[in-house]
Amino acid sequence: MDNFRFTKWKVYIDSKDLVKEVLKNYNTFPFVIKRSLGEQLLRSVISIPLNIAEGSGKNSDKELNRFINISIGSAYETFANLDILRDNEFINEKEFLEIYNKIDNIVKQLGGFKKKLG
Repeated sequence: MDNFRFTKWKVYIDSKDLVKEVLKNYNTFPFVIKRSLGEQLLRSVISIPLNIAEGSGKNSDKELNRFINISIGSAYETFANLDILRDNEFINEKEFLEIYNKIDNIVKQLGGFKKKLG
């Protein structure tokens, strides 16, 4: 696992936890929502750890930074998906806030990562 440095990064671990949380909610959606907004939600939330992983394998901090930016964008997209699902009562306020807090934490970590990279 030492060849994959990102597996030890807290932001990667937390983003995998976010995926797990979103999947729990996804499994409760009606079929029509799963096939539309639900699939978009899955793509955006899974994009967060995948871009962290992909960026970690690049040859420069500039390239890693680009993938961190993509992860941040995916986190914002995930939030927007969840906000729409909440407005339409496919997730409740408690579930929404739990996931929101995880997204907020991940975005802050990614922002700190960007500052560290320069």
